Amino acid sequence: MDTLWIGALLLAVMLVLLAMGVWIGMTLAIVGWVGQAFFTVTQPGKNLFSAFWESNASWELAALPLFIWMGEILFRTKLSEQMFEGLAPWLNRVPGRLMHTTILGCGIFGSVSGSSAATCATISKVALPELLKRGYDERIALGSLATAGTLGILIPPSITMVVYAVAADASIIRVFLAGFLPGFLLMALFSGYIAWWSLRNPAKTPPADAPMSLVNKIRASGNLIPCALLIVFIVWVLIAGWATATECAAYGVLGSLAMAAWSRQLTWRNFWEGLMGTTRTSCMIMFILSGAAFLTKTMAFTGIPRELAEWVNGMHLSPYMLITVLVLVYLVLGTALDGISMIVLTSAVVLPMIQKAGFDLVWFGIFIVLLVEIAEVTPPVGFNLFVLQNMTGKDSNTIARSAIPFFGCLVVCIAIITAFPGIVTWLPNAVMGVPK
Repeated sequence: MDTLWIGALLLAVMLVLLAMGVWIGMTLAIVGWVGQAFFTVTQPGKNLFSAFWESNASWELAALPLFIWMGEILFRTKLSEQMFEGLAPWLNRVPGRLMHTTILGCGIFGSVSGSSAATCATISKVALPELLKRGYDERIALGSLATAGTLGILIPPSITMVVYAVAADASIIRVFLAGFLPGFLLMALFSGYIAWWSLRNPAKTPPADAPMSLVNKIRASGNLIPCALLIVFIVWVLIAGWATATECAAYGVLGSLAMAAWSRQLTWRNFWEGLMGTTRTSCMIMFILSGAAFLTKTMAFTGIPRELAEWVNGMHLSPYMLITVLVLVYLVLGTALDGISMIVLTSAVVLPMIQKAGFDLVWFGIFIVLLVEIAEVTPPVGFNLFVLQNMTGKDSNTIARSAIPFFGCLVVCIAIITAFPGIVTWLPNAVMGVPK
């Protein structure tokens, strides 16, 4: 059977299983097993075991439950409520007001965690209950959290960027530096849409609070200072190279516990509930990661990603038509693969095509990271959709529909950096010089 037809058949099996209500991680594993059992000569049982072990036996992945625990601590004590009370006076006159905290929080936290799932889970745990309690629109809150959570892999440091830099034989520092301006641009697009939506729907936005003087704003923000200092500390030690992302996550947990204890809000009950909530969320995410890792092995054995890339290469397209077709190819791959697998399995064929077309490899790194972000919120296997589905009980399709306007912001960002590639290349060239 033709390789692309095998891919279409496996996608159909996945859609049927999801429609039947089979667990996400189980669905991915079953599709992977079907692909290996019927369309390869390898042993699916042995590969299933190795995929589940390799995907979870990772020092870097240890940061995920730690960051989620940090969010649970802030959520189950009154620290998250105090953070929002401290931010409220400063955002009072901005259209959308506290809704912008989802974008700011994901941007700041994303620079620390480097993980889309950890960013989405942690900020959702803190921000969503507070926004709903204050009467903000649930649909916009869910959509912004699903998409802004992807900032974890765009704003450096990012594991996805490291994998791409290694695959492309590019400077990791250059790729890191190239991610900052597109990251800020994407945050501005997200916040711009929230402001525009709020102006168009004033009845769905809580009324503004009474104006406050600067002194009262500073006084009201007193409770914000400890959390702000903790975030600044975590970002600083990571950027300075004094700690890894996992160690930073441990510092975040210790700092959150210390603040909760100091404010006398830490009890054995909320400590235990936070620990159990972290365990449930982490197990859910790791189970999905395991299933995705097994499906990735199936994709590699069947050769579907490479076949797609070679099909595109055989079309002999103009540079910008090549970019357009690659967008479609990576969106299709994103329905079944995680971002790192997409890069690893296609780089050998795609990168020579990109160089031949005259595109900068550092620019293409940010371009492909943005496509990976879109894959994170694309059904049926949009990872951030599943994270929010588990945390809110909402159907993943409902969350996906809420994310459509922000999905559009991602597409606009891709169009902007394609039309103006200097947005990506200016900062690394300014800091490190123009490469020869």
